[in-house]
Amino acid sequence: MSTAILTGQPVPGSSIEADLRSLGFDLRTAADAAEAETLLAEVPGDERVALVDARFVGHVHALRLGLTDPRFPLAGIPGAVTAQPAGRQALTRAMARENSAGGGTTLVDSLADRILTALDADGTGVHHPELGSLVAAVPADPQARNEARQAVADVDDEAVRLKSAVKARDGFFTTYCISPYSRYIARWCARRGLTPNQVTTASLITALIAAACAATGTRGGFVAAGVLLIASFVLDCTDGQLARYSLQYSTLGAWLDATFDRAKEYAYYAGLALGAARGGDDVWALALGAMVLQTSRHVVDFSFNEANHDATANTSPTAALSDKLDSVGWTVWVRRMIVLPIGERWAMIAVLTAVTTPRITFYALLIGCAFAATYTTAGRVLRSLTRKARRTDRSAGALADLADSGPLAQGLAGALRKPARGLPGFTAPAVALLGGLAVVLTAALTDFGGPWPVVAALGYALTSGLAVARPLKGALDWLVPPFLRAAEYGTVLVLAAEADVNGALPAAFGLVAAVAYHHYDTVYRIRGDAGAPPAWLVRSIGGHEGRTLLVTVLAALLTASQFKVALTALAVAVALVVLVESIRFWVGAHQGGAPAVHDEGETA
Repeated sequence: MSTAILTGQPVPGSSIEADLRSLGFDLRTAADAAEAETLLAEVPGDERVALVDARFVGHVHALRLGLTDPRFPLAGIPGAVTAQPAGRQALTRAMARENSAGGGTTLVDSLADRILTALDADGTGVHHPELGSLVAAVPADPQARNEARQAVADVDDEAVRLKSAVKARDGFFTTYCISPYSRYIARWCARRGLTPNQVTTASLITALIAAACAATGTRGGFVAAGVLLIASFVLDCTDGQLARYSLQYSTLGAWLDATFDRAKEYAYYAGLALGAARGGDDVWALALGAMVLQTSRHVVDFSFNEANHDATANTSPTAALSDKLDSVGWTVWVRRMIVLPIGERWAMIAVLTAVTTPRITFYALLIGCAFAATYTTAGRVLRSLTRKARRTDRSAGALADLADSGPLAQGLAGALRKPARGLPGFTAPAVALLGGLAVVLTAALTDFGGPWPVVAALGYALTSGLAVARPLKGALDWLVPPFLRAAEYGTVLVLAAEADVNGALPAAFGLVAAVAYHHYDTVYRIRGDAGAPPAWLVRSIGGHEGRTLLVTVLAALLTASQFKVALTALAVAVALVVLVESIRFWVGAHQGGAPAVHDEGETA
């Protein structure tokens, strides 16, 4: 339940009461500031409360943006201010000060505006939504009221609302081939009471059906899979647009939207591999390679963003050139398309699935993603080398969490911390890269079952400890997590391929999928300001270096068939631990009233 306290002199013919009720507010009326303070104190502390001037003139959607967005403890627009439970104390203090001052010491005669001014002066972080062409005003006289009403009539409230439902920055395919009609699907869902989480779930189910169709291995199945994959993507766009259209943001919803995207894509890879196997073509190595490449590419995005999340003096000539190119219209779309964002990628996969073979689909996917990863990583390396950013402890902590170091690497990091202080600033990414290359190449260049991969994995643990021995604040230290991801996933891929036994690569696919889920979960916890996963979870699944060492030891001690069984068991164990903890955390955060989050998501 939400309560709106109307203040000031009522205006005959005003629609403000009906507008507030349509937004779910229970109304109270206060004759003056003292009565408003009394009514404010009577509203339960766990409810949203708003102060609204009775003379308010504006669009309903302006009120919706200003008073109902669940992401912000305090928010306001001209003539209205609101507080959720987390911002209630600040609102109460501002109201008390306004009353004690007599309420007539400022030039602003609207109580809601005076309170909003006081909150801004306190530095309480009041959210002021961007209204654009929407009207929100408190007219001072009849002429101004008539002008405001005319301005309201001149702007189509619903058209603005529909337009704002679409993500401001998206890929070409999504912008021109999906959003022009998916926004209307979002409105249809809103009018029937559907939630973004329900649409997200429908998108997942559709993608899983698409994967099942691909797994049939028939041409009809491949065509149906392509069509359903596009349908799943339409629903994937719709859930975010529904959230923006109806302001139904939640922590759980942001997590579901982000993790389901990965689950849908990787399940589809598995479906293609199963379908190819039915036709006598083994493409599991390609499927696993595509997942490794895509996940490592995402970690590059996440690490770079976290490294520069709150960096100071964060400018560079390369960034300035990028901004300049963005001012030339056609270059914006070319640059967005060549990084193969999710819309373009899924469209390519869907079309190639329908008209070619799984092998050709994976070849195109690997080539496209490799080019996109090279382009984006090179650009970010150039930005990092040319900017003079000073990174904070928060950024260094986020990168350390993304590194996913287990007990072995952490113990070595503690022992190496003192000698690491004298090493050059580029040491962390360099040793992470060299250690990772050593273990992957050793596994690839030696026979399955030999001892050398184990030796290389021990060296990898040592270099991993050295890489995180000091805070990751260097210009290129954001490369450490992606290098570690590529090393772990690549080792599993190579050893499973060298086992050369039926079922080893699918088992490796399952293990990498389970570990990748853990790494994505870590990212979304950090993005939601929820901190990293608990230390016991990281320890229980060994950290990246522990899992890499374990896999190499299993390959050295077991036969190829036994190795396949061990990989399967390890995949199931890791999946159970990380899924149970992840679901427990996110459902608990949602039920515990954690601040709502809306993750616009990476375009990739």
